[in-house]
Amino acid sequence: MGNDPLKAMAYYVGQKAGDAEVDCIILDGEHLHKYKERRYLIYIKGEEGIMLWKAVENAPVLLEFDCNF
Repeated sequence: MGNDPLKAMAYYVGQKAGDAEVDCIILDGEHLHKYKERRYLIYIKGEEGIMLWKAVENAPVLLEFDCNF
């Protein structure tokens, strides 16, 4: 997020978040349909199970996909 991707926050599946780790990042389709805004939901998985950790909305987002070259 931000104007300079090299200085921005980055979240990725498998990233450590305290004692948990990022399990998945989902585009919130319901929010997109209702408000016409993109919101990404970041879920973590830990000892207590899977829970919503962060929501990123109204912010510039750069999506990067794992590619094998």
